[in-house]
This record gives sequence, structure tokens and C-alpha cells, in this order.
Amino acid sequence: MYIFVDDRPTVTSGYAAGFEREGVSSLGLVADEFRTWFKAASPGDLDAVQGFLLGDFEDRIGCAGLIRRNSRAPIIALSEVRSLEATLQLLTAGIDDVLGKPVHVREILARSEAIWRRVNGEAGPAAAKASERLKVHFDGRDPEVDGETLPLPRRERHILEYLVRNRGRRMTKAQIFNAIYGVYSNDVEESVVEGHVSKLRKKLRGRLGYDPIEAKRYIGYTFVG
Repeated sequence: MYIFVDDRPTVTSGYAAGFEREGVSSLGLVADEFRTWFKAASPGDLDAVQGFLLGDFEDRIGCAGLIRRNSRAPIIALSEVRSLEATLQLLTAGIDDVLGKPVHVREILARSEAIWRRVNGEAGPAAAKASERLKVHFDGRDPEVDGETLPLPRRERHILEYLVRNRGRRMTKAQIFNAIYGVYSNDVEESVVEGHVSKLRKKLRGRLGYDPIEAKRYIGYTFVG
């Protein structure tokens, strides 16, 4: 899930539509709403956020500091007018990247993943290598097994990316649901995750000859490679 902050509802709704077209959950908030949401968010809610996008609003630097103290997710600022002084100020404040508008959502996703890999100690193209045979791209492309594309529905692909990103960690059904569908998705049952993961594991097992996802009933799922 991505959080987009801007005081103009037309801007947040526009980016929400862009994320929706890519099959990625997002939540658009004005700055005051964001501060209220962030302070009330549980650790599980924050863990589900894959990136924060900050548009042009008055307390952008203050919000960036609040995020950085409580989350390791990438922070990207979007600016309509670029200047060296403004960019340096944003980067010094803890923002990971500054992009000029307009920018395609798929570029935001790719840059966010690159930041995530760098912040979490993973380097270069090898970070996309989930195993010797499985390669995950994190930029909208389907994964590859033995160099051949493995077509996946968007939800299954996002679940695989989420599990690979958290390799070795036990991720609960609720954590996966929040990351894929968004914290405030009331029109979808959490149990849908079980169906998505079951289909994903069957496809991976069919191509790899083994199951790279370990499942523990009532506990969650772990990508073990």
C-alpha cells in the first residue's frame, strides 16, 4: 500500500486512480488527515506501507521527519517546480528521492523499490533474484523462472513481491491483506488472501518443482526461496 499526501483532493484522487490501474492499493490524504492517521496507525498499519509520496504542501518537511522516525518505508517527494535549493532541502530532511511532475506510477514503483533495497542493505540487480531460478522485478513486470516469464494476476504478483521483500519473516494473513488491499479495504474479506496464496504456490511449485513459500496454519507465510 502507498500513502499519497497532498492538500489538493484532485491530485490525490488522480494518483489513486493511477495506482489502481497498476493493481496497487493506495490511500490519498490531505496533510492534516495524514498526521491524524499516522499518529493513530498501529505498527501493523505502518508495516503495510510500501512507500510514502509527498506532494506540494506547507509542512512537507515536518511530515517527512515524522515518517522517518517511525517507518523504514521509502519517502518520495513530488514537485511541480524543480530547483536545486529545494531539492537539497528535501533530501537533507530525510526524503529519499525527489521527482518532477508529471511522473508515471510505474516509475514511482520502480524508484520506491530501488530505495527499499538500498535502505535494507540489498544491492543492485541481485536484489531481484529471489533464488537461483526465480527472479522478481518489483516494477510491474511478471517474475521469471529459469529465464522464462511466469504470468501472474496482479494480486498474486504483489503477494509474491511482498513475501520476497520480507524474505525469512513470517507474514500474517492480515499483514499481507493490508499491504495488498490497503488498511481500509472494507469491501473485501481478509480470507481472500488464502485463495491468492494457494494459487500462487501451486503455480510456483509447478514451474520450480518445489514450494518456495512456507505456510503455517493460523501463523502465516514465509518466503524461504
